[in-house]
Amino acid sequence: MGLLVDELLNLARLGRHALNLQRAELNSIVEEVVSLLQPEIGSRAVTWKIEKLPSMQCDPILVKQVFQNLLANALKFTRPRDQAVIEIGWREQAGERLIFVRDNGVGFSMKCKEKLFGVFQRLHRPEDFEGTGIGLATVQRIVHKHGGGYGGGGTRPGGDIQVHSRRR
Repeated sequence: MGLLVDELLNLARLGRHALNLQRAELNSIVEEVVSLLQPEIGSRAVTWKIEKLPSMQCDPILVKQVFQNLLANALKFTRPRDQAVIEIGWREQAGERLIFVRDNGVGFSMKCKEKLFGVFQRLHRPEDFEGTGIGLATVQRIVHKHGGGYGGGGTRPGGDIQVHSRRR
């Protein structure tokens, strides 16, 4: 219960947090997050496919939280796989930078796509995967605060979460 309350408080604080915009190397942020997640990986077979990401004008502390939530989800939902594959990449689309995290995890039904970024909207049973249902809502808030958008696609197997920004 304490974790849920902490995550709700953090989500509420995002609205009041002033952006500290600066040029940040996204690869450095991703590398730091992957390092922080090592204890969660343990002896699992995880293949990381990390493209050379662009630098961006952003709040690096908040963007670190975005990657932490997305990559922790990718690790969680690939747990049933013998070999987890997690990709982080980007592309230019319609004048925006689209950054994505893909994995070969359990995926989700596209019928539930609209629920993906909602608070307490869990797409899997709690007994199958732990969590509070706040992580992707936090991602949504941070991305909106940066003037960007988000989306997701859930093939079976695997998931694909994207965030996009006009910021350079």
